[in-house]
Amino acid sequence: MHRRLRNGASPIFAGRFFARLKKALFFSLLSASVALTGCATQKTTARGAVGVDRSQLMLVSEQQLERDAAKSYRQVLAEAKKAGKLDTDPKLLARVRRIVQRMIPQTAVFRPNAPKWNWEVHVIDSDELNAWCMPGGKIVVYSGLVKKLKLTDDELAAVLGHEISHALREHARERMSQAMLANLALNIGAVALGAGQTEQQLAAMAYNLTVGLPFSRLHEEEADRMGVELAARAGYNPYAAVNVWKKMKKLGNGAPPELLSTHPSYDTRIHILEKTAKKVWPLYEKARRNVVHQSRHAAIRGRTV
Repeated sequence: MHRRLRNGASPIFAGRFFARLKKALFFSLLSASVALTGCATQKTTARGAVGVDRSQLMLVSEQQLERDAAKSYRQVLAEAKKAGKLDTDPKLLARVRRIVQRMIPQTAVFRPNAPKWNWEVHVIDSDELNAWCMPGGKIVVYSGLVKKLKLTDDELAAVLGHEISHALREHARERMSQAMLANLALNIGAVALGAGQTEQQLAAMAYNLTVGLPFSRLHEEEADRMGVELAARAGYNPYAAVNVWKKMKKLGNGAPPELLSTHPSYDTRIHILEKTAKKVWPLYEKARRNVVHQSRHAAIRGRTV
């Protein structure tokens, strides 16, 4: 016969009770997390011609993230300046800034307030094949990207359009929100179900492989599609994005398989870019006609002055 507790319940009954209580607590907190997710989803950008209209989870303040990004940006620039690598090529800097200036007005298609961001553009002298745009329009291009790939203006516009699109879609903010929710769920699960550290690590790995990485690939695809549209609207050939990734493919020997990568495979990316370029080609033709018209008007006006 089981020893009774003070309230008359047996230890076995109490154990079952607390097990049910822990499970109830777990599912209650999980339900709260799901409800929170539903309340915190929003659409950060308009569809555009490429139709990117997915709702996103946003648990982090937009203003806070922009402040943190601006602080990080200042630190990156300060370190590059101290090393004598900031804006050392005036010609390349002017080229990058000219392309960005043509693209900034087009960002209004996706976010009406984006052209009013405090945009900044700098070039860092480095062999790294990289460029990025922080929240709020803080851009850095590494010289190695332009020089090693021998990028044309159209190809450079494709890269810049892609990076600007990450900022427009607030992908960094979304990733932080996903990480917050994932950590909350893992911690709740570990406490409520008695999981050890090893089990938590396995759960985290499972999350990355089933949710984290696919979302990262989705971010890249969205930025690719939106970036091609931005470039086209600014009068840059949208098929140049295809050329960029064909060049990258030649340098990408030993790239990891798509299943375990946070980026789409080269072939997948090229296929998507080709389809998107075809879709936005009329926008490019219209933009080019406008550029030619403006150039002719400026030339005629110059002759009559």
